[in-house]
Amino acid sequence: MDETFGRGRVTAVLGPTNTGKTHYALDRMLGHASGMIGFPLRLLARENYDRIVRLKGAASVALITGEERIVPPRPRWLVCTVESMPLDRRVAFLAIDEIQLCADPERGHVFTDRLLHARGQQETLFLGAETMKPLLARLVPGIEFVTRPRLSRLSYAGAKKLNRLPPRSAIVAFSAAEVYAMAEFVRRQRGGAAVVLGALSPRTRNAQVGLYQGGEVDYIVATDAIGMGLNMDVDHVAFAGLRKFDGRSPRALEASEIAQIAGRAGRHMNDGTFGTTADIPGLDPELVEAVENHAFAPVRALWWRNSELRFTSVEALQVALDRAPSEPGLIRAREADDQMALAHLARDPDIVKLANHPERVKLLWDVAQVPDFRKVMADTHTRLLARIYHHLTGPGRRLPTDWLAAQVDRLDRTDGEMDTLVARIAHVRTWTYVSHRPHWLADPVHWQERTRAIEDKLSDALHERLTQRFVDRRTAHLVRRMADESELLGAVARSGEVLVEGHFVGRLNGFHFVPDAAEGPNAARAVLAAAQRSLKPEIRARVERLCADPDESFALTEGGAVLWQGQTVGRLTKGAHPLRPAVEVEAGEFLEPAARDRVRKRLAQWLDDVVADCFRPLLRAQAAPLAGAARGLVHQLAEALGSMDRSGADSQLAALDAEGRKALARLDIRLGMESVFVPALLKPGAQRLRALLWAAANDTPPPVAPGERVTVVPQPDVPTPFYAAIGYRLLGPRAVRVDMLERFAAGLRKLARDDRHGFAVPPALASLLGLGSEELAGVMEALGYRRQQGEAKPPLWLPPRRGPRRAPPEKQKKHRADSPFAVLRNL
Repeated sequence: MDETFGRGRVTAVLGPTNTGKTHYALDRMLGHASGMIGFPLRLLARENYDRIVRLKGAASVALITGEERIVPPRPRWLVCTVESMPLDRRVAFLAIDEIQLCADPERGHVFTDRLLHARGQQETLFLGAETMKPLLARLVPGIEFVTRPRLSRLSYAGAKKLNRLPPRSAIVAFSAAEVYAMAEFVRRQRGGAAVVLGALSPRTRNAQVGLYQGGEVDYIVATDAIGMGLNMDVDHVAFAGLRKFDGRSPRALEASEIAQIAGRAGRHMNDGTFGTTADIPGLDPELVEAVENHAFAPVRALWWRNSELRFTSVEALQVALDRAPSEPGLIRAREADDQMALAHLARDPDIVKLANHPERVKLLWDVAQVPDFRKVMADTHTRLLARIYHHLTGPGRRLPTDWLAAQVDRLDRTDGEMDTLVARIAHVRTWTYVSHRPHWLADPVHWQERTRAIEDKLSDALHERLTQRFVDRRTAHLVRRMADESELLGAVARSGEVLVEGHFVGRLNGFHFVPDAAEGPNAARAVLAAAQRSLKPEIRARVERLCADPDESFALTEGGAVLWQGQTVGRLTKGAHPLRPAVEVEAGEFLEPAARDRVRKRLAQWLDDVVADCFRPLLRAQAAPLAGAARGLVHQLAEALGSMDRSGADSQLAALDAEGRKALARLDIRLGMESVFVPALLKPGAQRLRALLWAAANDTPPPVAPGERVTVVPQPDVPTPFYAAIGYRLLGPRAVRVDMLERFAAGLRKLARDDRHGFAVPPALASLLGLGSEELAGVMEALGYRRQQGEAKPPLWLPPRRGPRRAPPEKQKKHRADSPFAVLRNL
């Protein structure tokens, strides 16, 4: 800075993080009539600008960064990024934050220039780490030092697994891929994390930090960008890596860098901890001691680049930039992005030809300083700079409006993944920077507003994408509410949707809770635990209602489920007898044992009533005063659920006397020539219940009952006994209902008696089964009838071949007229 501006008191305020250095500097600045402070990040400049505006009003404060300029007519205080500080402006107070960045390989030369040349007329403050003290004393004669101790204690907590990190933790990684992977893991395990990357716009970073600060998530995953002035309530910092890419090559973190990042743990008077996580082992004890005690080796040299430039020619400018420092403690900076861009442009003969005047050379240097926010290949960025320079040296001396509009408009879209949005934000920041060069544009204010609006839109979209991917608000909220053991507010909609604290967590079907999908075991456990705590009153109320409801509130499904008010509460299972099935209550873990027993008893009572009503004829027969063969036959019929093949009851039928037959007839039990059955149990409703009872007794899923169909095609995946259990008999290609089989078989027997030499089945008889000729033939053959040889149409049938048939006992006695018993009876 020019000596005529005066050199007031110069002070270095040094110390670790959380010492209140920035707060002290702002207080000092606002105590002067005018002031300027330079911050290392646009984000920090904006944050402190907003703070001062709240205190002093917008008319008194200016914000000057590479991409944003808010300058009222007569501002008293200027808040800037270090690169954008207007050093030709006289101010009473001047401060530079994070002065240790003089040792940063990429930007150090800018901070060193401010250290050597930027001064306030009355007071100058340099804020930073104590490692700068020896070089500051050497390079700034007369400088005074103030050391500020850390307000809270920082201690080492060792290595912890990611899923064991305490709430209010920051996880630090050193690439976007690592940050995304860590955030994904935290989302699955703990409900979500905010994400902070250097590539994010200030608006997106602020929104992500707001998620964390607002308590929506308890974790933040970040790159080392977190170490530079982001003020958050962090209790623990966990390093997921200890190496970083410094722009040229990967290298190990220095102890002072670890301390800068770890120092974000703890705020004001709250103590903080730091450690490692993921696959990183514990830190070296000497390193831990250095970080805890803030004891580091001093900075030995600062990066420097000549700021006294010559614009007589491009070559002269390059020579000036390459000049070596003369002061001890300074080393020439490696080529920065702007210097490399100038070198590329200088290889273009057309550009060198255009840069034929000091003003044109100065313009070329200004163009070369347009930042490469996209971090694309050097040739890509240089081609853009060359195009800008050609326009600025063309006839209009401005960037053409149509060309600029085309460049900007293609960025005004919010589709795509996160990386796409990050790239668009970086690209539009380039045009925002350009728009703040008023002599380059015809209407700079319009383009400043346009590019800022696009950046804000893209930033909001990126924040939304990050939040969607890395934050499970439901799990995060439930985990936090569960931790404080407070009562959870739950509600169940008529549709069964369960809301806990306003979040959908699943559905309640009867007493069975079906949780909503949650990624990760911890998230699933949180959903279940929250639902269980909040649903206890609802479950108790449902038990009371179920036990008091009438039978009409219950129903059976085709699959054997028991419904209560349309919701599944139980399922049929095997009982002591096919007509006495058991009921298994479906309630998960939410129903307590005593309540489960009450529900089971009520369902069992209802089911007994359903079976009793449907099987009334059979149960009446079981209760009737039958004896001998009749009682045995009823027992067999009950085991078979109401119908059975006559061949399975031959012994009982042979032993029946006339009285027994009459008693069974009065009970509506039919003793057919093919089957024994109860007609009422062949109706569709009874048939459906028989199917369910058979499936429960055999511990198998219930096949679908045929309903009113007389015959069905047997299915290969349905067990053969099932058809008998529901009142059908398998005959060749068909299963025939036993009552229709009796009518059909009786018709066949009559035809066989009338014509023993062969008969045709008349259409009226065939229509009983509704079968085609081939299927009818299969049923006939299964009954024992034989197709007569020949080509007759329709075919002729012969009766079954039967062996000698034993007559019933009564008829045997009648035929033995010569027996003594017959003589006695006749007498």
